[in-house]
Amino acid sequence: MAGPVLLGTPIGRDAAVDCATGRSDKIMIRKLKEWTAESERAVSPVIGVILMVAITVILAAVIGSFVLGIGGDIEETPQATLGVEASANATGSGINVTLSHDGGDPLTGSNLRVVADNSTTDFFDNSSIDRRVTVGDRVTFSGGSSVPAEVDVRVIHQPSDSLLLDTTVRVE
Repeated sequence: MAGPVLLGTPIGRDAAVDCATGRSDKIMIRKLKEWTAESERAVSPVIGVILMVAITVILAAVIGSFVLGIGGDIEETPQATLGVEASANATGSGINVTLSHDGGDPLTGSNLRVVADNSTTDFFDNSSIDRRVTVGDRVTFSGGSSVPAEVDVRVIHQPSDSLLLDTTVRVE
């Protein structure tokens, strides 16, 4: 049969002798200190790992919020399908560019900038659509003093600074 046990640690025969002489308190305190020291050594690495995991999770959440744009007010780009046609104006001294809203989100005209140019001439840089443009609407712009064979047309959503349309159109 094993000897007496203090907190899972066998005291042994010497402890029993010491108990008889009255020194048991000192031995029990020494054994308790040894046991406590052993258990504290195991706690320190566990706390360190928990703190590192917590710091990593918090750091990932902060970085993720910036990357995904959760933290800021970013203007969302509307999704719209636009068509464009270009033709000579009635006097033959400039062009008419007609934009058509063929599908998607409604567009606020004051948020749009329409640019028509080619390699030599800027026909217009116009942002004066004064109404909301919805599916089926058509808006015509006129400008220039010549009629080119082709014209580059860009529609820019100004709040998000995104291109909604960037195409080259043959002038009819």
